[in-house]
Amino acid sequence: MENREKIIEVKNLEVTFQLGGKKTLTAVKNVSFDIYKGETLSLVGESGSGKTTIGRAIIRLNETTDGEILFKGKKINGKIDKETKKDVVRNIQMIFQDPASSLNERATIDYCISEGLYNFHLYEDEEDRERKVSQALADVGLLEEHKSRYPHEFSGGQRQRVGIARAMIMEPQFIVADEPISALDVSIRAQVLNLMKKFQRERGLTYLFIAHDLSVVRHISDRIAVIHKGTIVEMAETEELFNNPLHPYTISLLSAVPMPDPEIEKNKVLIKYDGSEHDYSVDKPDFVEITPGHFVHANQKELEEYRKQLGI
Repeated sequence: MENREKIIEVKNLEVTFQLGGKKTLTAVKNVSFDIYKGETLSLVGESGSGKTTIGRAIIRLNETTDGEILFKGKKINGKIDKETKKDVVRNIQMIFQDPASSLNERATIDYCISEGLYNFHLYEDEEDRERKVSQALADVGLLEEHKSRYPHEFSGGQRQRVGIARAMIMEPQFIVADEPISALDVSIRAQVLNLMKKFQRERGLTYLFIAHDLSVVRHISDRIAVIHKGTIVEMAETEELFNNPLHPYTISLLSAVPMPDPEIEKNKVLIKYDGSEHDYSVDKPDFVEITPGHFVHANQKELEEYRKQLGI
């Protein structure tokens, strides 16, 4: 993978929030990963694990307290010049979890989708802008007459399509998709995932896909990173992670994936993870590449056990 172009590099990232007074909360600590051009890296973990915080840090909505975020080799976190900031907004877009709250209820769909075009003047004249909006709507399966409507007149699935059209019209290179299907009905989820895959194929897009459910990301991801309490505990190619999960937290998440067979589902045992499995008092953990492309957060004793497990 080393010879592939890295579009995003996250190095030793830390994000700390002030809670009032002297209280702070470190939501993300010492997180490092790369995202290669044209791939989908999924970041999976339960609510409060820090995955959205990382996504929002990449698009500069959350300030970072330590570490670096590089976009195509250029640092984009912390203090940056006006030109770099403009480049980030233009080329990195976000699809938000809740399509209702991320769209301006008082603006027409036409304006919601055109906002980026207006800000960057990415159109020649009014006719060109209208053509681009109509095309963006058509690309996500909506109609021209939807332009004059308001967000509240649409279903959740349609609103999410508007959110995707708004991101795609900017012709970005990288998209942070923050749980884009969790607020949607099951029947609509596949349509939205297929739409995102279609755009990726046609436009060579790169995604960071944030989710809390491993079964959702299996069919869209090239690689998966599992995050727990602000630390990435395991990262591997999708099928490798499903076939050879090592970290107890990954195993616990996999045990919660619903089974299509009702008999198996009824009899399966949920594995709970509380962290007591680890003894890090002396032997400290590190994020180690145990087999090519498969990383795990473990200390020396655990690594030996994992190697035995893998037969290496």
